[in-house]
Amino acid sequence: MQHKILLVEDDTAISEMVKGQFMKEGFEVTQAFDGEEALEVFRSNTFDLILLDLMLPKLDGMEFLKIIREKSMIPVLIMSAKDGDLDKALGLGFGADDYIAKPFSMIELTARVKAAIRRATHYSRTEQKQETKHLTAGDLTLDLDNFSAQKNGKEIKLTAKEFQILKLFISHPSRVYTKAQIYSLIWEDEYYGDENVINVHMRRLREKIEDDPSKPQYIKTLWGIGYKLGEF
Repeated sequence: MQHKILLVEDDTAISEMVKGQFMKEGFEVTQAFDGEEALEVFRSNTFDLILLDLMLPKLDGMEFLKIIREKSMIPVLIMSAKDGDLDKALGLGFGADDYIAKPFSMIELTARVKAAIRRATHYSRTEQKQETKHLTAGDLTLDLDNFSAQKNGKEIKLTAKEFQILKLFISHPSRVYTKAQIYSLIWEDEYYGDENVINVHMRRLREKIEDDPSKPQYIKTLWGIGYKLGEF
């Protein structure tokens, strides 16, 4: 099966380099050079993953991501020269699955893309096969059949990654996970030591599920070690 990538990058040289690499790997690559073009292409085609630059003309990468996330959970990997924590937080907060800073290694980019597609394919197959199941922790309930979450009967809107992280902890209530283990299990990829990805996801998850995110009860921090589920 040939996987399809939407490559959204306004720098022609970078776009051609990335396209060439993934075509050699057997991917079908469609290029878009601004946000509006990318949106039009996305709405009229089916893709397995989006490689997205942030600094785009006409419609920037963040706005593009925000729009497609309203209807699609397609894997999105941000590639950008803006390597600050704020940009990572914003990108991941809008629902990006991963982030790689320019200049990047083509080997690492290829590995991350393949891992993201592999995760999405596995997640889709699991969703199709699963019977209706629920996990609970305190006032939280996870519906594994439709990948939804509720707290005190009210729906909590979680991204796919946030849902998987919460499911991991509730499924193994006594286990402590390091950041490297969380990344390996949820992203199914080698941990590159970039704590920002885990920190951003954990902070946003706590903002959604905790009564007081500064004093978390559901996911506890064990300083210098990692995280574990609170006791209920």
